[in-house]
Amino acid sequence: MSTPVASSHAAAAPIHAVKAWWQAAPFALVFLLFFLIPLGLVAMVSLWNFNEYELIPAVTLRNYLSLFEGCSRLTDNGDLCVTLNTYLSTFKFCLLVWGITLVIGFSVAYFLAFHVRSSTMQTVLFVLCTVPFWTSNVIRMISWVPLLGRNGLVNQALMGMGLVNQPVEWLLFSDFSVVLAFVHLYTMFMIVPIFNSMMRIDRSLLEAASDAGASGWQTLWNVVVPLSRTGILIGSIFVITIVMGDFVTIGVMGGQQIASIGKIIQVQTSYLQFPLAAANAMILLAVVLMIIWGLTRMVDIRKEL
Repeated sequence: MSTPVASSHAAAAPIHAVKAWWQAAPFALVFLLFFLIPLGLVAMVSLWNFNEYELIPAVTLRNYLSLFEGCSRLTDNGDLCVTLNTYLSTFKFCLLVWGITLVIGFSVAYFLAFHVRSSTMQTVLFVLCTVPFWTSNVIRMISWVPLLGRNGLVNQALMGMGLVNQPVEWLLFSDFSVVLAFVHLYTMFMIVPIFNSMMRIDRSLLEAASDAGASGWQTLWNVVVPLSRTGILIGSIFVITIVMGDFVTIGVMGGQQIASIGKIIQVQTSYLQFPLAAANAMILLAVVLMIIWGLTRMVDIRKEL
């Protein structure tokens, strides 16, 4: 009696496997068409040669070598080469924006998750956080110009109160304005995953910590933060990857005076130096992947989710 049942299970297994492959096929096709093939083309072009008016499909490492030309030694002024200086500038913005967005995002998410009791009010406040996303990034960046400019509202207010005698120059087209715009644009990418992780925390754990005599800060550091680390990691990946490749924000808010890797790639493509830009893009991709790999070593996202 068991033989027909076993044979029916064996026949059903291949059918189930075929169905699983058919279900995964559309996603695999999208991944192939919109990620693997474009990435392969960029990697291929990065190995091509070029001149002022054409691309030469000949394999060469010239583009990669030219990017790091002179990086093995310091200049006469003790400075690093252009590529390393640009990466240091990009890392600086990335670290500052990540730290500020993490503090703001964690604070907002904590307030929404643990201090707002009504689910309706949580939804309303959460929607309010998304209001800036109803307009484009460029409009939100440009809106800072009349506020921070030399004759902007902030400078007029400071001079009107007698705090300064002349307009403050570093408010706009500076590192400050770039970081401010980044924080304005991308804090939401930190709030959402952290808030999602906090909403999944069992509230009885907080009560147990309080019953055990833990203070509010001890509960926050020893209970809430460890249980929110998945959201912190996901938000960090979002913010870091976006800032590392951004060129629009740095171009607009930096007054086209501040360098970043994304900005260099954009300039190279505008001058039709596609192989050089592709090589820069591949190096940037490798750096970002190493950062993500380092972050995922701290938290196993698959296990936590």
